[in-house]
Amino acid sequence: MRDPRGYYYYPNPAYKTTRMYVRKIHDEIQFRLYSSENPDVWDRHGWLSMEVLSQAAALYQGNANPLGLYDLNVATALLKEAGRDEQ
Repeated sequence: MRDPRGYYYYPNPAYKTTRMYVRKIHDEIQFRLYSSENPDVWDRHGWLSMEVLSQAAALYQGNANPLGLYDLNVATALLKEAGRDEQ
């Protein structure tokens, strides 16, 4: 899917208020979260690579793994379908 912010998927299809935007820069897929319930998340957090996300998740001590929001397979398929996989 696409809107003015870019290409996105719903990390949890039950919650249409949260979108995960994806882009590919120099062979690296990057993610950026947006929530209409908390729009300042977009401004506070920039684009993040899977490497950075994995490093941050390794430091996470909670019960829920935050990497669940970031799906590299879905992002890859979305960008390929959009013709954005060769940037």
